[in-house]
Amino acid sequence: MTEELKKYESTIRKKHSFNWTPKFEEEFRTDLSKSVFVPIAIKTFEKLGWDLVFQDEISAEAKRKGDWDRWTEKISVTYEYGKVKVKSVSLGNEMWDNGRNSKRVRLFKYAFQQTEKEFDKEALAELEKEFERTKNWDDYEIPESLPQPKERKEPKLWIPILGGLLTALLLGYVVAFLSVKGIYIIGLFEVGVAFAIGFTLKFLIKASNYTNYEILNYTLIGMVVLVYVSNQYFQYQIILSENNYEPIGFFEFIKIRLEAGLTIKSLNTGWIGMVISWIFQLGFTYAIGMLRLASNLTAYQLERVPMEVVDFAFYHFVKGKTENQVRSELSKMGWTEEQDQNEVFRSIGALQGATELNRME
Repeated sequence: MTEELKKYESTIRKKHSFNWTPKFEEEFRTDLSKSVFVPIAIKTFEKLGWDLVFQDEISAEAKRKGDWDRWTEKISVTYEYGKVKVKSVSLGNEMWDNGRNSKRVRLFKYAFQQTEKEFDKEALAELEKEFERTKNWDDYEIPESLPQPKERKEPKLWIPILGGLLTALLLGYVVAFLSVKGIYIIGLFEVGVAFAIGFTLKFLIKASNYTNYEILNYTLIGMVVLVYVSNQYFQYQIILSENNYEPIGFFEFIKIRLEAGLTIKSLNTGWIGMVISWIFQLGFTYAIGMLRLASNLTAYQLERVPMEVVDFAFYHFVKGKTENQVRSELSKMGWTEEQDQNEVFRSIGALQGATELNRME
């Protein structure tokens, strides 16, 4: 960010936002046409040092990094008949943004208007042509050859299923042991379980070469459920083995737990609190685990196909060719097997999936 922008940022009057997800939005007008709005917005993001995560015909989105190289706000700008809507949304867990979102919005507005002044009619026309060339891949040079397909491993579904089963049981025991010892911290442990499941699935996906997201998602759901069901069973076994209690059945143990309820500090929330805590465990762990699964699966799919091949296929799609025509072009370059071609198409889909993940708030 330039010194001028830093100086202006320090003068911005903040407007505080209080919400489950704090946000701030403002509008202003511009004389720019729709065709040059997005390239000017992108140049503004570059000036501000924000990371572009999405663009289309009338909008662009960026994320700003703060301390520890962590994204702190997502800024979205949209053009509609000469009106520009700017919105900043907090990406942390805070419910008060201390006015940061208003600063991002007003800083963008100032930087955008300064950038706009740098272009006269001729420069804007040239910028529009350059943007169109980039969007249409007009500067792409078709290579004479492409890296050849890697040796394929047959996908093996049993590996993620068996590995997921063993991992879930192990995690269930660890959570049960820590819970009985009184070290369980709600929220923190769910995050830990989700990351452990995500890490395991990352390894299992590579080991099995299995990439069907729908089936892997069902595997994830099964793992999450098994972790917390087995957690209750292992708690039952640990408590009975460490105490001289009269033997009872597992379902009787669950009934006693529900009757005792969940106590937070000195407040007993009863069986309702206990059930809500179990639902929270399942939902929160799954939500984080699903993001890790999508991220790991996308990364693996992109690993399997060289980017030169992905770019080659995507270029032909941009130029309006059908899937069969793109398959034909790939065959000319040595990618003759249908499964190898499907891997290329999945990699294109993975790139689009990565974009959607980056856009998430």
